[in-house]
Amino acid sequence: MATSSATTVEGYLAELPPERAGVLRAVRDVILERLPPGYEETMNWGMISYEVPLARYPDTYNGQPLGVLALAAQKRHYSLYLNAAYASSELLGQLRAAYAEAGIKFDMGKSCLRFRDLSGIDLDAIGDIVASVPPERYIAMYEASRAR
Repeated sequence: MATSSATTVEGYLAELPPERAGVLRAVRDVILERLPPGYEETMNWGMISYEVPLARYPDTYNGQPLGVLALAAQKRHYSLYLNAAYASSELLGQLRAAYAEAGIKFDMGKSCLRFRDLSGIDLDAIGDIVASVPPERYIAMYEASRAR
């Protein structure tokens, strides 16, 4: 499934076969456990999205909430979009180092970290990245990128 028309996270997970939903639930649990206050979990762009609400930060280039993370089941893999790691060489380096230390193949293009099952994702490293980017930091990163 590349995208979904589900309007809720539970609806999205219910569309998936149980084993695929289980993988997303495991990653989602880590995200929710470590996600700093101020973000909202929604369905956007056909996937589970973690965003700065427009009520908090309305000045985005496309009028959409500022998305820091997204999680999706694709046809042959899973995708975790780590926009903050893409925008920060420090966070990207931290993530690469954690994967190397864990002996896990690092398969990331732009912001999209791809993995085929839970053995292909370092949940501790993901949790550390998620926890390290409160909304204020992400907004500052976004504004700096727009100023260039």
